[in-house]
Amino acid sequence: MNIVILAAGMGKRMQSALPKVLHPLAGKPLLSHVIDTARQLSPSTLCVIYGHGGEQVPQLLQAPDLAFAKQEPQLGTGHAVMQAVPQLDDDAPTLILYGDVPLTTAASLQRLLDIAGTDKLGILTVEMDNPTGYGRIVREHGSITRIVEQKDASADELAIREVNTGIIVAPTRLLKVWLSTLSNSNAQGEYYLTDIVASAVADGVAVVSAQPDHVWETHGVNSKVQLAELERVHQHNIAHALLEQGVTLVDPARIDVRGTLTCGRDVSIDVGCVFEGNVTLADGVRIDAYCVIHNTTVGTQTHIRPYSHFENAVVGADCIIGPYARLRPGTVLAEDVHIGNFVEVKNSEIAAHSKANHLTYIGDSTIGSRVNVGAGTITCNYDGVNKSRTIIEDDAFIGSATQLVAPIRVGQGATLGAGTTLTRDAPAGKLTVSRAKQVTVEGWQRPVKIKKS
Repeated sequence: MNIVILAAGMGKRMQSALPKVLHPLAGKPLLSHVIDTARQLSPSTLCVIYGHGGEQVPQLLQAPDLAFAKQEPQLGTGHAVMQAVPQLDDDAPTLILYGDVPLTTAASLQRLLDIAGTDKLGILTVEMDNPTGYGRIVREHGSITRIVEQKDASADELAIREVNTGIIVAPTRLLKVWLSTLSNSNAQGEYYLTDIVASAVADGVAVVSAQPDHVWETHGVNSKVQLAELERVHQHNIAHALLEQGVTLVDPARIDVRGTLTCGRDVSIDVGCVFEGNVTLADGVRIDAYCVIHNTTVGTQTHIRPYSHFENAVVGADCIIGPYARLRPGTVLAEDVHIGNFVEVKNSEIAAHSKANHLTYIGDSTIGSRVNVGAGTITCNYDGVNKSRTIIEDDAFIGSATQLVAPIRVGQGATLGAGTTLTRDAPAGKLTVSRAKQVTVEGWQRPVKIKKS
């Protein structure tokens, strides 16, 4: 089929220089949600209509399967679809979607496609308790005869609760003819796509309807208020799905998934956690409150304590991380690694059973098994121009407040005394200490506060 996505509006009510369809919902542009749903229907043509000032749309979302057409000036929905006409295959039906209606499901769209077939005009409709602002579905003897917009509707028509969602599928040859006959003689002076319904009736083409599974599938975004409302709907749906899979959510209303979250059995997630990109939590993982986890894999039975931040990391099984730990890109932790409070790890591998429990920076390092990294240790990996690597072999003990000036190697089983600044390799199995001579100054007195007169 052909799919046309209307995404030309700038969205004045958004009060933003960013085109409306590029505002994020769950960390992804509104339009990307619609494109991803459209792709599930395997269209032969997928065309996005963008508008004046919206060049960011093709720049940011270009892909091999997407075609773009510009609507300038913007003279209504019918005029927008006209811009796609040269790219539409006459032998396939055309489905029209909207870039600011992000939550429509492929299942609801497939229901519409099935009922319309290849020779009917299909409309996705929904009944609303408050239909204000929507075009009303006008029926005679049960059959749809036309759609009337809010500003053009009579008092009786305004009382109709069945409304047009804007999502339409039509035989393409007929659609092109109907588009060519549209008029802008209406209150808005625009070419309404909805006017093709009357044309279809006049041509004896059956007009049929289908309904979505949920009303929220048809809700669009015209303001930051509506965007926030749909964000909560979307997050509620994600939380509900996680609960159905057996994930324990301490409060389903306080989780944000901005990407894909895959969970094993007996996973527990406390309040305020944010998951971005692709995150995988294996069986028995426990995530405490207010963690932010981005593009990370976490192994079985690992415990992430509160306020920890991960980005592009791999965490093994049976680890204990945090609180207030930061794992930056390139971090790979083996099983049973302990990373404690205010410890930052970047571009480093830490082997099994090693630990850095307090106030430490580990960058560009390879750390072996059963290594203890004392509090306040820093790998000095940057000389102002280049990054260098620190290697700490198995069973080493790094005393507190140690600085390891890379490139440096600490041998297997070596011990570094507290306060050491290591500038040369430390030999295996030996104690290495680097300290200034301790001096006691006789006769020294602590300063006394001078009283103000």
